[in-house]
Amino acid sequence: MPHRLIQDVLRNQRLLHLEPAVSVREAAREMSVRHIAAVLVTDGEDHLDGIFTERDLLDRVVVPGLNPDDTPLSKVMTAKPATVSPGQTVREALQLMDAKGVRHLPVAVDGRVLGVVSMRDFVADEVAVLDQLHELETQYAEHMR
Repeated sequence: MPHRLIQDVLRNQRLLHLEPAVSVREAAREMSVRHIAAVLVTDGEDHLDGIFTERDLLDRVVVPGLNPDDTPLSKVMTAKPATVSPGQTVREALQLMDAKGVRHLPVAVDGRVLGVVSMRDFVADEVAVLDQLHELETQYAEHMR
C-alpha cells in the first residue's frame, strides 16, 4: 500500500463544493444528506480556498457556541489546507496527515481540486490487501495438503 499513488485511491467520490459565504448549517445539512465528512470551500471555479470537516464543526462551531445559521464557512474552515497531488504516494499522504494532524487531504493540481482522500480510504485499502493475503494463504495451505 505505501507505494500506491493517490490517483489509485481516488474513487467515485461525492465531492461537495460550497462557497465561503455559505452558512455552517447549510454545509452541515448537505454533509448529512450526502453522508460525507468534509466540504471543499471553493471560489466557484473549483479553486480551493479551504476545507470544512466534521471536526471543524465540533471544535470551531459547537464548542465555542457559534450560531450555525449566522456563521459562514469562511470563518470556521481550515484556510489554505495542505494538499496532495495525484502522483504522490499513499505513504507521503499519511505522513502529511500525521504531521498536520488532519484526517482529510484535498487532492489538487495547480489549486484545482480533484478529490479528497481520508484516513478511511487508506484503512479500506489496507483491509483489502489483508483480505487478499488471507486468500492466498488459504489457497497455499490447501495446495500443500
